[in-house]
Amino acid sequence: MSNLALFLLMMCGGAVLALQPSINARLAQKVGILESSFVSFTVGTIALAVTIALFGRGSLRGVTGASWWELTGGLLGAVFVTLTIIVVPRIGTAAAMAAIIASQLFTGLLMDHFGLFGFHGAPLDGKRITGVLLLMAGAALVFRR
Repeated sequence: MSNLALFLLMMCGGAVLALQPSINARLAQKVGILESSFVSFTVGTIALAVTIALFGRGSLRGVTGASWWELTGGLLGAVFVTLTIIVVPRIGTAAAMAAIIASQLFTGLLMDHFGLFGFHGAPLDGKRITGVLLLMAGAALVFRR
């Protein structure tokens, strides 16, 4: 798959990520914050189970050889979803997304620089730092009311 196709897929992922908190926050008005997170993950789990049954090529047995920290992705996802359910109705979707994107880029920059989790990206340099600072400034402008 080309880099352009991968980039476009992630653009689609970003659009979905922007929709999810508002949808979950609306559900939370009917069922509660934690309950909305639970429903979100339950529906996602069912969707993934069906997808694995139809298209899966790996083996879930490999999970027994995973380190404890490799199993924390779901916990981190639950924290993220719950935080967005709390924050989006209070500051809006655009401000929440701006904060999320800026913090993701900053964290990703550090992860790339230090090669965390065995993935080696690019080292810190002036252009990358400037890009993150500009994005953070943009996030601050979006956040202001």
